[in-house]
Amino acid sequence: MTDLGHLEVAGRRIAYRLRGGATPTLVFLPGYASDMEGTKAVALDAFAEDRALAMLRFDYSGTGSSSGSFEDGTLAFWLEEALAAVDRLTDGQLIVIGSSMGGWIGLHVALLRPERVRAFVGIAAAPDFTDWGFSREQKDALAEHGRLELPSPNAPAPQLVTGAFWRSGQELRLLDREIPLDAPVRLIHGERDEEVPLEVAFGLMRSLRSSDVQLNVLKGGGHRLSEPHEIRAILSAVEALLEPTP
Repeated sequence: MTDLGHLEVAGRRIAYRLRGGATPTLVFLPGYASDMEGTKAVALDAFAEDRALAMLRFDYSGTGSSSGSFEDGTLAFWLEEALAAVDRLTDGQLIVIGSSMGGWIGLHVALLRPERVRAFVGIAAAPDFTDWGFSREQKDALAEHGRLELPSPNAPAPQLVTGAFWRSGQELRLLDREIPLDAPVRLIHGERDEEVPLEVAFGLMRSLRSSDVQLNVLKGGGHRLSEPHEIRAILSAVEALLEPTP
């Protein structure tokens, strides 16, 4: 395992693991309340090691090994951290790989660093989930109370969403217009994803300006996409993007 490093971003201490190697560097962005030690991140790191590729993974502030309180996090803060990590820790071409909310952040990274992003991979990508992912009643509760606790599908404790995070997400929506990304895009989505409906993946595919967009729907797949055959599908998509363009 690569050593744990730390990066200061606007007073926030961000933990990361950076593997040296050839470019393009793989950059993994975790989902909401997730960290860089999850199944997909570790599998991608092993993939990078086997191929002598560089790889960067990190924890957003308030998650994993990074400092801060999760309650203070916003999409804008976490995007700022992603850009700082990419700008200060990597060189050359990148393949940005985002899981769930990390797919939303990764799309913004690709849009803000188009000269560096060779390709984007979205794993159950969840752009704009502050919009389609909440009922009117939940949005009203966030506006009134500034926080909302939702049942978590993967943990006994409820999942916290703050009004600051929700407002930040609303300001960073992408699906209401063309997304001016021209790099190759690979979207991998579970047929039975109950957290990010398959319709979101189709909407993202249609919104992207790139002419090289492929959506791989995994039969019976849920949101986590961490079963062995699902991991193989993710790694196969990344492997294909490493091939030289004709």
